[in-house]
Amino acid sequence: MSNYVAQDALVGEPEVLEDVATHPAWLRLKSAATALQAGQVQDGSIPNADAHTDAEAHVDVIIAAIDELTPLFPHDAAYLAASVRDFERWRSEGFGLPDFYDSLMAFQPQQHRADGIRHLVVFPMYTQNGSSNRLVEAVLIEVIWPEFIDELEQEYTNKLFVPIRFLDFTPGYDTNSAVLFPETVAMREIPTFTWGAIFADREAARFRRVVRAAAEITRLELPEDAAALLDDQHLTEEMFVMWDLIHDRTHMRGDLPFDPFMIKQRMPFFLYSLEELRCDLTAFRESVTIERDESASPEARRHAKLVQYGVIFDRIFRFSITGSRVRNYDGLGGQLLFAWMHQHHVLHWTDTALTFDWDGVPDVVIALGKQIDDLYWASIDRPKKSHWLAAYDMIAKTLTPNPASQWSRGLPLEVLAGSPKGYTDLVLDDEFPLSMFFEALDKKMKSVIESTAGLTGRD
Repeated sequence: MSNYVAQDALVGEPEVLEDVATHPAWLRLKSAATALQAGQVQDGSIPNADAHTDAEAHVDVIIAAIDELTPLFPHDAAYLAASVRDFERWRSEGFGLPDFYDSLMAFQPQQHRADGIRHLVVFPMYTQNGSSNRLVEAVLIEVIWPEFIDELEQEYTNKLFVPIRFLDFTPGYDTNSAVLFPETVAMREIPTFTWGAIFADREAARFRRVVRAAAEITRLELPEDAAALLDDQHLTEEMFVMWDLIHDRTHMRGDLPFDPFMIKQRMPFFLYSLEELRCDLTAFRESVTIERDESASPEARRHAKLVQYGVIFDRIFRFSITGSRVRNYDGLGGQLLFAWMHQHHVLHWTDTALTFDWDGVPDVVIALGKQIDDLYWASIDRPKKSHWLAAYDMIAKTLTPNPASQWSRGLPLEVLAGSPKGYTDLVLDDEFPLSMFFEALDKKMKSVIESTAGLTGRD
């Protein structure tokens, strides 16, 4: 009798959930997908006809493995059947541009948001912050859905949000990528997307490792409830689920300068900084409200306090010094939050030790969010270029621009009168360099940050 039982018997049984990652069919699928990647080029096709015989053999293995694994995922039966058909068509058409539209449309994980539900996901796709190539990737995932999230989702409705953890993955996810988004899949047309998945276990594991090291380096004494996050992966995962639930929905809510993210357009990277920070600070503000709401459940209030620590520590300790200094919009958002708190006297770097005035932190952080909200509100009545200039001025009141900045000195009249491209072209890659504090912290933290690539909750 097989040790790999159907999904209905798996929810809430972690010891059985572990088994699927060692299932022989999964291991064959993972190996075949990885081998198939060697013949693919960036767009996902396999143009070298000499590689087609091996590719056909790899696809045969993938199809057989999906068929064998399908009984373990009855809620995904339609998707897995469509995946087999997409692989068969790609093979029969000579491995041109892959088109997995049909199977993507059949994959609807947002319809199964129950704690412990698993999915087998196989697509040609790029992985954000991982690989920019649309290679065949395979990943086993498990949904994280604590009971208190059901309560919060009644108020913070986000039907597209799917928080997940890794069970296993191919090389595209042995990286910094912590999202599974449908728009990354190779397909013939762009549909209306109905879900977005975030790996809360990777976020939590990175947070715990980075914040522990940063607290030691800066001699920060963490509050007891914040310190608990560093010792409890499960608790930290739940904190990120709550944070991401509110963050994710915020992108389409509020007084927006039309649609800051969804319309594909080239704009100065600091605009993306403000949008991501706006969403995080909205999660912070709402968490303060929930923490103070005596009608909320104890678990919701407890996690609301933890989200506040999460936003602050992840933003200032990890975001600020992760990645290159080339248009690093997440890094800039972290720098801005740190400097704002310092200049409003709730964060102190004194006698080579970092301290916070925790009683004053909520109002100060909420004030930064309000400043961004006010910028957005006013921008509805401004031309796009004027919005860009106003956003730059807002940031430059808190962060010091690069001494070589043309934006700081004032853009030439011919640029001001020209197309938006001229504005964007004059933004330096490192328009707002790291402060001396972050330069020093970066040197001490570099190896820790680098060690988080590929990290999961099991590491």
